Amino acid sequence: MICIFQIETSTKACSLALSMGKNIIFERVDLSGASHVADLGIFTKEAMEYVRKNDCPVDAVAVSAGPGSYTGLRIGVSLAKGLCYGLDVPLIAIPSLKIICRTLMETQTYPGDALYFCPMIDARRMEVYAAVYDKNQALIRDVNADIVCEDTYNEYLSQGKVLFFGDGSDKCKSVIHSPNAVFIENIYPSAAAMTSLANEAFDKKAFADVAYFEPFYLKEFQATVPKNKVIALQPPV
Repeated sequence: MICIFQIETSTKACSLALSMGKNIIFERVDLSGASHVADLGIFTKEAMEYVRKNDCPVDAVAVSAGPGSYTGLRIGVSLAKGLCYGLDVPLIAIPSLKIICRTLMETQTYPGDALYFCPMIDARRMEVYAAVYDKNQALIRDVNADIVCEDTYNEYLSQGKVLFFGDGSDKCKSVIHSPNAVFIENIYPSAAAMTSLANEAFDKKAFADVAYFEPFYLKEFQATVPKNKVIALQPPV
């Protein structure tokens, strides 16, 4: 069976898993958002020890491709590329919002009459990275950076029940008042939920170019300078 090394770092949640076919044989998760670098270093060491001890050579590395946290995505992709070069295996890149959607569908009970699924990643203020899928996980509306107001998703809410979930959905509760809007809490993307998606990609040989692959940031990174630093740089009067 195929063994895939799976890495998910697109939000504050940091997770790593090893899958063997459809089964998870190793998993580590940290939801605190403290340090993806430190977490992944420990998780990877433990995972590689497991691989050697149990003689299960890795066939591919799968990583969340974005959108999401700029820093988190870079950390995850950098590790994935390093593993691919070191192990001489292909890279699989999976959209972060699709991972969140698969997480909900595989791990949670949700209304059976839901027409659309809208995974969301917090993008600060009232903005979210979001996409819309149907109940068969077909992409209905591509990923976008949405500034959320009461009418943002009316096109879908007017047709039936829409599920909103992911760490970006919490901020939407206070502004979206449609009776067709259902908010599901505590859904975060996980490496374990990448298993079926990673296996599907492996079977299709849908591999990313290890040398040239970059995460899908959706928006350019914007660095800010603390106010005290700005003041310190001003010339004396």
